[in-house]
Amino acid sequence: MSESRTTADFWFDPLCPWAWMTSRWMLEVEKVRPVDVRWHVMSLAVLNENKLDELPERYRELLGPKGWAPVRVVTAAQQLHGDEVVGRLYTAMGTRFHNKGEGPTRTAIAEALEDAGLPASLIEYADKDTYDAQLRASHNEGIEKVGQEVGTPVIAVPGADGEQIAFFGPVVTPAPKGEEAARLWDGTLMVASIPGFYEIKRTRTQSPDFSNL
Repeated sequence: MSESRTTADFWFDPLCPWAWMTSRWMLEVEKVRPVDVRWHVMSLAVLNENKLDELPERYRELLGPKGWAPVRVVTAAQQLHGDEVVGRLYTAMGTRFHNKGEGPTRTAIAEALEDAGLPASLIEYADKDTYDAQLRASHNEGIEKVGQEVGTPVIAVPGADGEQIAFFGPVVTPAPKGEEAARLWDGTLMVASIPGFYEIKRTRTQSPDFSNL
């Protein structure tokens, strides 16, 4: 008998280094547990568009055109080439943005498209609102599962009754590997199985550590 597989839905903005860390953990989970990840775009620019005046200047700058470009390109790739390219392009972007320290530059996005085996012409969507409706729909799908008081990543996993339970996070650094990754996944499913569970949190005292990615 084949092993029953679990689907985890993962919402990300390529800008976010913490979402990147969590996503690499989820790729490790796929190796050590019968889990399949479905990748979805969310947008920090959309999440914060009505409160930009409350943010520090460096965040306002990041969430302007520079922040829209990566999610627009990923969404265009999904719409034109299918859901299966989303995770591949995210990996290519995140590797350049975070691991290589290139940041979300136009050059990094263009080279990520090449790394992912996707048409260079997709870079043209960085400044276009062609698929903004689909981008916002994907964003809203994730946020509606977990609420407005969160950021990225959002992860949705099966709860006790089979219905999906969504959380912000887990926020972790460095990305767990092997059995440590498996234990964190098992713990995520465990807390999701408790109907009244909402939150565990402590102050972050480390920056994202990309050394093992």
